[in-house]
Amino acid sequence: MSPSTVTHVILSGGTGSRLWPLSRKSCPKQYLEIFDGKSLFELCLERNRFLSGKGVVVGSLGNFELSRKTFAKMGIDPYREIVEALPKNTAPAIAFAAMSSNPEDILLITPSDHLVQDQDSYERAVGNAVKLASIDLLVTFGITPTRPETGYGYIQVEDGIVKRFKEKPSIESARTYLEMGDHFWNSGMFCFKAGLFLRELEFFQPDLFHQVKIAFENSKDGFIQQSDNELIDSLSVDYAVMEHSKKLVMVEGDFKWSDLGSFEALSDYLCETHQVEEDEYGNVYIGKSRHASFLGVSNMIFVETPDAFLILNRSDCQKVKNLFEQFETENPSLVN
Repeated sequence: MSPSTVTHVILSGGTGSRLWPLSRKSCPKQYLEIFDGKSLFELCLERNRFLSGKGVVVGSLGNFELSRKTFAKMGIDPYREIVEALPKNTAPAIAFAAMSSNPEDILLITPSDHLVQDQDSYERAVGNAVKLASIDLLVTFGITPTRPETGYGYIQVEDGIVKRFKEKPSIESARTYLEMGDHFWNSGMFCFKAGLFLRELEFFQPDLFHQVKIAFENSKDGFIQQSDNELIDSLSVDYAVMEHSKKLVMVEGDFKWSDLGSFEALSDYLCETHQVEEDEYGNVYIGKSRHASFLGVSNMIFVETPDAFLILNRSDCQKVKNLFEQFETENPSLVN
């Protein structure tokens, strides 16, 4: 079975809270057109155009119109839509996509907010994954690590078989993983037959399976009703299925990959592409309206938007999510 028969499933329900104030609920990071005039959602669609053209986009009430605008901008036929009233993490989102497909359909699951470079290597990895999925295996994509990264989860493998998933590690553990050579970054990308995934989900998480099934059956034109959505448990696909299944294998992705989940990752990319400049002390200004100079500080990132400034040290990039969550309660206008 070739990639030309695969259905692309794009997950777009995230809010990108670690990139506040650039990313807001009204325009999450995957729709920010800051990548040479394109968004991550747009880039995701572009790199998967080599597939059949069939697809499903699982989004939320807050962003499905942004997805539609991107399809219109690109002049391509929109994917089938599934719109969640309430995001409930990746396991329910993927289950909705699987329930909307034929059991033998092979699904390529990709987050919409990741950056992938080296198209040829990406297509080779997808081709390898499709071959494994066609013989009833669940396939995850592990990225060859290039540094001891603490912001990613890891997958430990032996002869292609997944031994265990590991949460975001300490810097000491990340260095050990890099030295061991059998740990890979967890990309959040998967490939499998729709029916196999649903059978595994029902076996390992029967309550969640039935919650999603009821919500899907009650959906109207792809929109999940809030009353049903509220009853669905929030679980990641790793925790719900992948950590338990005996049918899980990994394909190694040697392409350049980032989830751009922090200002450290974003600033590195913008510097590499010469869209911003880093001074001799590692300071970066992300904004458009004025000049910024840094004096007596190092490794700082200054982010400017029309209504907010964010000034942080690179070592604190993962904490921006906490600030976003604080504003959700204390000052919602800053995150909407």
